[in-house]
Amino acid sequence: MMDTSAWKSAQAWARSQLEQCIDFWLRYGLDPVHGGVYTCLDRKGALYSTDKSVWMQGRCAWTFAALCRQYGQRREWMDAAKSCLDFLQAHCINKDAGGRMYFTVTEDGRPLRQRRYCFSEGFYAIANAEYYGLTGEEIYLERARRAYSLVYKLNHGMISDPTGLGPKTIPATRRTHALADPMIFLNITHILQRVDPAHKDEYARLSQECVREITQLHFHPELGCTLENVAMDGEPELGYTDGRVVNPGHDIECSWFLMEEANDRKDAALHETAQTMFRQAANAGWDSEYGGLLYFIDCQGKPTEAYEHDMKLWWPHTELLIASLMAYRDTGNEEYARWFERGLEYVKSHFEDDLYGEWYGYLRRDGLPTMPPTKGSTFKGPFHLPRMLMAVDAMLQELLAAREDAG
Repeated sequence: MMDTSAWKSAQAWARSQLEQCIDFWLRYGLDPVHGGVYTCLDRKGALYSTDKSVWMQGRCAWTFAALCRQYGQRREWMDAAKSCLDFLQAHCINKDAGGRMYFTVTEDGRPLRQRRYCFSEGFYAIANAEYYGLTGEEIYLERARRAYSLVYKLNHGMISDPTGLGPKTIPATRRTHALADPMIFLNITHILQRVDPAHKDEYARLSQECVREITQLHFHPELGCTLENVAMDGEPELGYTDGRVVNPGHDIECSWFLMEEANDRKDAALHETAQTMFRQAANAGWDSEYGGLLYFIDCQGKPTEAYEHDMKLWWPHTELLIASLMAYRDTGNEEYARWFERGLEYVKSHFEDDLYGEWYGYLRRDGLPTMPPTKGSTFKGPFHLPRMLMAVDAMLQELLAAREDAG
C-alpha cells in the first residue's frame, strides 16, 4: 500500500526529474539563431542533426506554456514557448496545400518532408491553445481553432487532403480506422475546452464522438486488447499483421484520456471501461522476463512486423505512470498503486540519467540503452516526460492534501 511517505518521496522525485529535464532542453535544445527547438541530441546534449521536427515545435511550445500554467510564468519558459510558436507560424505551414503542416524542416525552416498524418496540425493546435490560455491573445485561439477544424475534417473525410498524398493503402482494397486519430483528437479537445469555454458545447459533442470511436470500434475486451487498426465498422481484421497490432503504450495513454473524460462527465461506466483498457494493455505489454513495456505486441501472440517491437521506449512508460496513478487516485484500488510502483522502479533503474539529465529515449529489450544513447530525436523532445512529471506531481499533491484533510 502506498503511504504518505511513499507519496512524498515520489513527488520529490518527480519535481527533481522535471527540473533536470527542463534544464537540459533550455540549455541544449533551443535555437538562438533561427528560433524553435532542436531535438536530435545525444546523451550529453550535443546536436547530431540540425533538421527540426514540426511535431516537436508544437509539443515543446505546449510544454513550456503548460509549465507556466502549473507553476507560474517564468520568462525563460514563456520565451521558449513563443520561439517555437513563431517558428511554426513562419516556416512550418504549407500555404500551397491548404494550410497543412510539414513533418520536418531544415534548421532555418525550409521544408523537407510532408506526411499524410495530421498530427503536426494537432500539436500546433494545443501549443496555440495553451499559449492563449496564458496570454488571452485572440490570435492564438484563432490559430488553434483553425487547425482543430482542419484535423477534424481530414480525420472524417469531409475534405480531400490538399497535399494529395492519400491514404497508405488503396481504399478500394482496404480501408481501416486508426486508433491514433480519435485518441489524439480527444486530448486536443480537452485542452481547447479548458481554455475556450465559449465553445464548450462543440467540444463536448466532439469528445463524445471520439469516445464512441475508441470504445465501440477499437476496444475489444473479448480479445483482451484495444486494436490499433480495425475495419471502418470496428470489426477486427485478424488475417494480416496490421490488423492484430497492439501498442500497449498507446492503449495506456488512451485509457487516461478516457479517465479524464469520464471524470468531466461523471460517467462511472466510461471510467470502468478505461480501467479495463489500462489493465489489459499493462498486463499484455509488460515484459515478464526483463521488465518494462514492449513497444508492439500481436493480439494473438503471432510475430509482429515492426523491427522495434521488443524495444523499450521512454514514452509508454510515462503513460504507465500517469494512467496508473490516475486510476489509483480515482478508485483507491491498490492494484493501480502497484502498477505505479512497478513502473516507477523500472524508469528509475533504466531510463534516468542523473549524470547528464533527461531520460534515454530508446532501450533494447534487456533495458540497456541503444548505442550510442540518445536523449532526443525527431519524435523525442520535451513533451512526454515533462507532461508525465507535471501530472504525477499534481496528482500526488491531490492525494497528500486529501490525506491531510482526512486527519
